[in-house]
Amino acid sequence: MSSNLPVPRSAVPIGIDDPVVKARTELKAALAAIEEKANVPRRVSRATDEGIAKARTFVRRNPALGVAAVIASAAVVGAVVWGVVRAYTR
Repeated sequence: MSSNLPVPRSAVPIGIDDPVVKARTELKAALAAIEEKANVPRRVSRATDEGIAKARTFVRRNPALGVAAVIASAAVVGAVVWGVVRAYTR
């Protein structure tokens, strides 16, 4: 009884009868889940890629608002840098 649906790396397939194979599969799934959770650079990379994709979609739908958002964020970054430098030089 096998289905063609993709199984996540951290899932244990149903229908394993051998206890040794089942234990190994559960261990492998647990280690994969730990790796997914603990691999911060990969998670940051995925979140960054998703954010970039959302930003590109937003800019494609609203180019004027995209330009305004870039200008506003540049102004905020400039103000923060100016404030930090001014506080440091005092």
